[in-house]
Amino acid sequence: MLAVVAVALAVVAATRLDVEGRVAAGVIGAWAALGLWTALRRPAEPVGLLAVAASMVGAATLLALSDDGSDVAEVVVALSQAIGPALLFQLASSLPTGRLARRPRHRTAVIVAWASAAVVAVVGVAARPDPPVALIVAWLAVLGVAALVLFVTTCRRAGPRDRARLQWDGWGVLVAATVALAAWALDALTGWPATPSLVAAVATVAVPVGFLAATSEPALARVDRVLVHTIVTIGLVALVVCVYVVVVLGLQGTPSDEARSVLGLSLVAAAIAAALSFPARRRLEEFANQRVYGERSAPDEALRTFATRMSRSVPMDELLRQLAESLRKSMGVARAEVWTGTSGHLERQVSVPDAGAAEVTLEGEELAVASRTHVAGNGWLAVWIPALLAGRGDRVLRVAPVAHLGELLGLLVVERTQEDTAFDEEDDRVLADLARQVGLALHNVRLDSALQDSLEQLQLRNEQLVASRARIVSAADESRRAIERNLHDGAQQHLVAMAVKVGLVRQVMAKDPDAASAMLEELREDVQVTVGELRELAHGIYPPLLRDRGLPEALRTAANRAALPTDVVVAEDLGRFPTDLEAAVYFCCLEAMQNAGKHAGEGAEVTVTIVRADHELRFAVADDGVGFVVGDRPEGHGFVNMEDRLGAMGGRLEVESAPGRGTTVRGTIPID
Repeated sequence: MLAVVAVALAVVAATRLDVEGRVAAGVIGAWAALGLWTALRRPAEPVGLLAVAASMVGAATLLALSDDGSDVAEVVVALSQAIGPALLFQLASSLPTGRLARRPRHRTAVIVAWASAAVVAVVGVAARPDPPVALIVAWLAVLGVAALVLFVTTCRRAGPRDRARLQWDGWGVLVAATVALAAWALDALTGWPATPSLVAAVATVAVPVGFLAATSEPALARVDRVLVHTIVTIGLVALVVCVYVVVVLGLQGTPSDEARSVLGLSLVAAAIAAALSFPARRRLEEFANQRVYGERSAPDEALRTFATRMSRSVPMDELLRQLAESLRKSMGVARAEVWTGTSGHLERQVSVPDAGAAEVTLEGEELAVASRTHVAGNGWLAVWIPALLAGRGDRVLRVAPVAHLGELLGLLVVERTQEDTAFDEEDDRVLADLARQVGLALHNVRLDSALQDSLEQLQLRNEQLVASRARIVSAADESRRAIERNLHDGAQQHLVAMAVKVGLVRQVMAKDPDAASAMLEELREDVQVTVGELRELAHGIYPPLLRDRGLPEALRTAANRAALPTDVVVAEDLGRFPTDLEAAVYFCCLEAMQNAGKHAGEGAEVTVTIVRADHELRFAVADDGVGFVVGDRPEGHGFVNMEDRLGAMGGRLEVESAPGRGTTVRGTIPID
């Protein structure tokens, strides 16, 4: 509704005014239409409505100016001179959405602006028909500076999307301000245009155009490029115009009235030439390259575009192919090749046109010299890499080794026929610079691959850790249940039986001392059996001998109880280790001996070996039994337990076995 009213008022005012007034009415109509369009695209954001309100104030002012002389018109003009700037200040302070709900400082600034607008309005109405020009100009300057500060602050704190919208808003203001300044400057120098204020008013249409562009997602994606081109174009135009003015005025002095029109047209021509310099230069370069090189790119095009292609996440094989194609076209060579490899073994990765697969191996001094060379030709190749010349006939080659931090990662090879133009220093420079970039790219690819492998290993270790934790919890629960079961079925039953026998002894002691004595002897044997069972149970939890005497004695004691003949070989200077480390080795060896007793077969013998070497504690449990095929046999519960114990200590487990050759279980734990 406001937009319709604003357009209607502007049309009514245009019928009463001259051509300039009609142009101003058209500007107001454009503001109203663009503001309405913005409001329709973003109905939840009041920025479009604020633009329409500004057009409404402008239409009322224009209508009042068309009715010059009446008191009502003077009051409307005085009020508009206060309301319009305050409304525009609120609009600038609330960008990009038009809301101030979350900006307390901005709300305070807008309240102050409207309060000062009320003062200006009262003073303007009281002083009519002569408005306080100095007061209004000073007030407008303060509002402009404050709006700029608030806009910059908003840009710094905005997210990527809001910053893009603010850039479009700033683009509109920049274009409008530039056109207005240019109009006033031309008027001061040449007397044209006759009404620069009208040109400035027309230029303000760029502001609502920026508001509308900020509502378009495709436009937001291109705002950076548009803003950069706009700033560059404005800077070039300003530079050319300033140089032109300085030269003309410096050589001829102040132009006469007759020469002002010529000077004005010359300035406009210079500005247009500056604005068109960028696109014209690009088209001319393409035309010249097409005529000189037969392509639309110069010989160093591959060098200039390689880094750009790298930033686009192009796969390395495709990137190298594009590089070879670009080299062949831009340098005019018969064939371009890219070789890659490590440790002196290089393979032809890409060739244009295709030359098939090939390999070159460099060793010793050849590899060292190639890693330090920049660009070389046939003579150098005949000495250091003669294999690269094989099958090429009389072709002329230039080779640029691709190296990074002294390591040879590949070769760039280009070749020409004897009839082609010889390679020059510019070709060597392009190849050398390109080889450095390719070396960095290949190095980064290797780092990425190593990082990916590390991430995969970490992921695998994490999965193993999660599974190990689950198994540890399950094993702990099972161990508690086993202890409870053993206590209930073993020691507890014996203790209950002994309690019953003690009661019987007390009953028969007075009547039959001999029977009581026999029962006490049975009780003594029962106590010994119970103590033995408790001792066995304690050995299964944590053997006291391991805590008191260490691994050698604990393992020898366990070997004496093993199902198969077991020999324990321990170094004399083995020493003691942390409790958790000794427990891990002990229970792993115990698990391996139990597995041997179950699966090695009758007549087998077991040897347990424990050594300390290279900051590691190593153990091995070997039997000469029937053995098995490791790959065909799924991991048993015992192997999983051993891996979990060693993995918790940063160690590792290895199992070697073959049918008829026995089984060896090796474990390693790092120690300080």
